[in-house]
Amino acid sequence: MVAEFEADLIRLRTREGIKVAKAKGRLRGKKPKLNPKQEAHLVKLHEAGEHTTAELGELFGVARSTVYRTVKRAQASTAS
Repeated sequence: MVAEFEADLIRLRTREGIKVAKAKGRLRGKKPKLNPKQEAHLVKLHEAGEHTTAELGELFGVARSTVYRTVKRAQASTAS
């Protein structure tokens, strides 16, 4: 019973801390691996078709999934 009460207190404090951080604009999550300039360059190289996805990932120091995600995001923004 005491352990449950302590767990509830921890959850309550965590939620309050998250609310305070959101109010201050400090809750953002993980930072992106690539900045916008790098993303644009990656997409440009991908569209040129001279490099494989794995090569682009190695060149920019990211995983292939990040390359796919970046290209998909760029295509979605140009389609809108």
